Amino acid sequence: MASVFLYHVVGDLTVGKPELVEFAETETVEAAIRAIGESTEGGIAVWKKRSQKNVIENAEMRQQRFVGILNSLDIVAFLAKDECLADQDKAMKTPVAEVVVPNNSLLKEVDPATRLIDALEMMKQGVKRLLVPKSRGWRVVSKRFSVIYNGKWLKNLDTSGASNANSAASLNRPSSSSTTTIRDKICCLSREDVLRFLIGCLGALAPLPLTPISSLGAINLNYCHIATTQPAIDATRMLPQDLSAVAVVEPASDGQHKIIGEISACKLWKCDYLAAAWALANLSAGQFVMGVEDNITSRSIANLSTSPVAEDSNLANGGSATRPRKFSSRNIGFFSSGTSPSFGASRSMYRGRSAPLTCKTTSSLAAVMAQMLSHRATHVWVTDAENEEILAGVVGYTDILAAVMRQPATTVPEARTA
Repeated sequence: MASVFLYHVVGDLTVGKPELVEFAETETVEAAIRAIGESTEGGIAVWKKRSQKNVIENAEMRQQRFVGILNSLDIVAFLAKDECLADQDKAMKTPVAEVVVPNNSLLKEVDPATRLIDALEMMKQGVKRLLVPKSRGWRVVSKRFSVIYNGKWLKNLDTSGASNANSAASLNRPSSSSTTTIRDKICCLSREDVLRFLIGCLGALAPLPLTPISSLGAINLNYCHIATTQPAIDATRMLPQDLSAVAVVEPASDGQHKIIGEISACKLWKCDYLAAAWALANLSAGQFVMGVEDNITSRSIANLSTSPVAEDSNLANGGSATRPRKFSSRNIGFFSSGTSPSFGASRSMYRGRSAPLTCKTTSSLAAVMAQMLSHRATHVWVTDAENEEILAGVVGYTDILAAVMRQPATTVPEARTA
């Protein structure tokens, strides 16, 4: 394992991170839309309120209050329901407790001295957020001292599968620090924070960053896809557990898939949620991702009343207006001004935010990591090296973490004796 994972601890990643601000499950969908617009990975952690405000919580109590992570696609799918479309004002006032999918395992609280290698193992197993106490006396641990873990020197670290399994099992048991009351401020680390840290350590990971993702086994072949002719709403019924994205594809002559676009939380992160919900409920997947012209006939697209949404701004910015308008690709926010081709155009003919983020099977790991960070994406679709339209798989956070952790083991320096 690269020394960067052994010599660094989770506390090194908390520098400059703001204190955690909890989003309560009693808050409304409208408030959640604004919060998601300011969040990372297009999602927010949802919490139950404290039963007693004056009681100091320990890690276990906090874990029990955590409900799950709510993203933009969850909200759009909720607003696309018939009853929500019939009464949008009521839908926007709905508590997020009725929208979020409960999953208590998506968040874990760890000690600042937890090694980065252990944190990566947790995220590889499905954890999306890490809560880290920020003690007043905590200083960033340099790599000279981070081989000291829980007061012991790590000698001859075995990174075999058996020891990794034991390490992962021990992480699920509360440590001495997690069972005591914690008065420190707490910050929240996302997988994007970890990826940003790793991309700053590419030299220590060499030659892994320049290795093609196909050679690293980082391509996930079990991606979800939907045909362009299927109703767009069907995409919300096939979302994988870890990746909130479904590829919109056209069949190729040889049985492969041509990627046209995607329906994902990333694309809907800062969109016009009500317009997107109407489109999800009424359009095909191809129409949803490719866009519909403003001047399309009324027989194809009904008028859409977007009363809570401003004409030139979306709900992420907290606007409001009462003027009804027709749905268009620009209402969702998919296309730049002056660019909204009708469905059926080739990939090379359209631009804007509806274009799926893609790489090739021959792309390097560093290039894929840079793509994800620059676009604030949770995944990149992988296309064939010879044909950029043929979909070969997808690379997400979990795939990247698994790839970097497959490096050959290195020996941790022994402690010096006095």
